[in-house]
Amino acid sequence: MLRAVWRLLRALGHVLHGMAIVLLRFPSLAPAAREARVGWWAAKMLRCLGLELRVQGRFKPGAKLIVANHVSWLDIMAVHAVCPEARFVSKADVQGWPLLNRLIDSARTLYIRRESRRDALRVVHDMAAALQAGDTVAVFPEGTTGTGPDLLPFHANLLQAAIATGAAIQPVALRYADPRHRFSPAATWVGDATLLDSLWALARADGLVVHLDVIEPQASAHADRRALAASLQTLIGERLAAQ
Repeated sequence: MLRAVWRLLRALGHVLHGMAIVLLRFPSLAPAAREARVGWWAAKMLRCLGLELRVQGRFKPGAKLIVANHVSWLDIMAVHAVCPEARFVSKADVQGWPLLNRLIDSARTLYIRRESRRDALRVVHDMAAALQAGDTVAVFPEGTTGTGPDLLPFHANLLQAAIATGAAIQPVALRYADPRHRFSPAATWVGDATLLDSLWALARADGLVVHLDVIEPQASAHADRRALAASLQTLIGERLAAQ
C-alpha cells in the first residue's frame, strides 16, 4: 500500500513537472528538442509507476504509420519512450482529462470523435497530410482497449491515410507481463474501470514489464484496406503469441 501511494505521488509530481516544461520551455524549443523531452518524460512516467520497458526491434526513420494493439492508456507512453516523434490519433474524450490533456496536446495529438463517420474522414485527411509532411502517425485500430491476448477486430478506415500516401506501416505488439502472468491483469483497462482505477492497479503491481515488439515495416501502396487490416491483426496476434 505504501509503495503504491509513493508511486502515485511520484507520478503526480512528474505530471506537474511535464506541465511546467510544456508551458515554460516548449515555446522556445525546436521540434527535435521537444521530441527529446517527450521521450524522456514518457520513459520516466513508466519508471515512476514501477514499470520496466523492454524493446525488441526498431522503428524505421521518416514517415510511417504505427499500428499497435491497445491494452492501456500507458501504451502511448511506451511508444513515446522509444519513438517520441509519433503523433497519436486519440479519442476526443481525453481533451477533458485534467492536467494530462495539456501534455497530450503537446505531443501534437490528432483527435477523433469516434461516433462521427464524417469526423473519421476529416482525421484521415489530417493523417495523410502529416504523413506527406514526413511525420510519424500512430493508431490503435481496435478502437478501444482489450484484455491483451485476444485482439479485437481491426478497423480499416484510418489505414486509408497510409494507403493514399504510400507510407510504410510499422506494426507494434504491446504486452504487459508480471512474474505470475504473461498478460498481466494489472494493466488491463476495460469495462467500467476509470483512469483512477487503472492508476491504482498499476501502482500496486509487482514486477510489471511492458514488452514493446517493433515489427518490420509493411508496404501499404495500392492495398485493400480491409485485407490490410486483417493482415496486420494476424501479424500482431502471432507476435503476441510468440513473445
